[in-house]
Amino acid sequence: MPDREHFAVLTVDDDARIRRTLRGVLEDEGHETGEASTASEAYAALEKRRWDAVLLDLTMPGEHGLDALLKIREQAPDTAVIVVSGESTLENAVKAGQRGAFDFVPKPINDPEHLLEVLHEAVKVTRLRRGTKPAPNGGVAGPRGIGAGGAEGSKAGAEGSNDAMASIVGECPAVERMREQIRRVAPSNGRVLITGENGAGKELAAFAIHALSKRSGGAFVKLNCAAIPKDLLESELFGYEKGAFTGAVASKKGRLELADGGTLFLDEIGDLALDAQAKLLRALETGEIERVGGTRTAKVDVRLLAATNKDLAAAVKSGDFREDLYFRLNVLPVAVPPLRERKADIGPLASHFLARFAEAEGRAPMNLTDDARELLEEYHWPGNVREMRNLMERAVVLVKDDEVTAADLNPWLESPPEEGEDAGLKGKVARSEIDSIRRALDAADWNVTQAAAGLGIDRTNLHRKMRKYGIARR
Repeated sequence: MPDREHFAVLTVDDDARIRRTLRGVLEDEGHETGEASTASEAYAALEKRRWDAVLLDLTMPGEHGLDALLKIREQAPDTAVIVVSGESTLENAVKAGQRGAFDFVPKPINDPEHLLEVLHEAVKVTRLRRGTKPAPNGGVAGPRGIGAGGAEGSKAGAEGSNDAMASIVGECPAVERMREQIRRVAPSNGRVLITGENGAGKELAAFAIHALSKRSGGAFVKLNCAAIPKDLLESELFGYEKGAFTGAVASKKGRLELADGGTLFLDEIGDLALDAQAKLLRALETGEIERVGGTRTAKVDVRLLAATNKDLAAAVKSGDFREDLYFRLNVLPVAVPPLRERKADIGPLASHFLARFAEAEGRAPMNLTDDARELLEEYHWPGNVREMRNLMERAVVLVKDDEVTAADLNPWLESPPEEGEDAGLKGKVARSEIDSIRRALDAADWNVTQAAAGLGIDRTNLHRKMRKYGIARR
């Protein structure tokens, strides 16, 4: 087997013999290992440090592995999780994949080489997500690239504050306005409401605010309210005592306690249930919390940053969001612009991600051709920066040449919504033109130059029409 980099791997399994076997396999390859026998121990291990991958069993006392998988993916979204289980049914494999597992490896481990190959691929994904290279000790160096729209739960400090702002890629007026808003609100202790579409970079704005604040030396703790089942949100936010409910085999701190002295970032706050909204409001007003199943009141000193892609004012009118909580949260507003309003930044941002992923994959530098840049600038970007990041990662992995063209990218872009049947004359003309273009492309086996000649237009004009109508080879 070829020499490998050294990884930090957390094994979560209640069977000590399995943990010992996996530890031996991993340590023989020079990897650093950590162990947890329950889901609660795994959460604690993930709080203490970053891991390159997690090996997760399904059948454990207390919390089932599939439920733990959801929480691990929310707690450490960059870290690849490999399910290693004796419950190797198709149903479990499908459920694990749906909940974000990188792969499913059945027990017993009869082929350690296969497990190591899967692990190697999983760690590549972890490092691509973080946009980092291996550190000399086998860990991961540096903070996650915040231009990707994310931030780690961590401590920032002065150096982190510089990184946080410098890695917000973009120079257009909308981004400059956002930077100015961040600089103005960060030094305050006031609550901040960050608004913007999915994938636009609300979490990166939150981390930058924390990094530039007086609390930058404290913890930056995050909770995605949309990623946690409603019946688990309260216990995640406030914590719980041992025996509070089935599966609560040990007491656990909530995110408010973990953020004491630092910053708590609640993403997708609009998805918070009304009963949880009431308890959060009380915590904000009094600075006191009480764990689920507990009787002791604890004081916490937390700065709250919240984000949403919803119109909370409209949600207040419809009764889906508490008006008093809305006014408590919306003290200092920060707006994150969608990518389609940052046309001047699209080319530099794409090049930034392309260079980062090429380096992480060990490839030679890659470039975008002019027609690829033009295609990206005219695209409507429903997934915003997150979609851009994923698109460039896909290009690095799948495009063989060092130049990425419009033809490479076009099949991966989402078509704009089609007009309805009653769209009138303009819609009928557009549909007729789309049909003509598709027929010409099919006849030319999708050779754009030949199709353009058949239509009696030049190649550039045909590319422009293909971009306009979202025509791509399926």
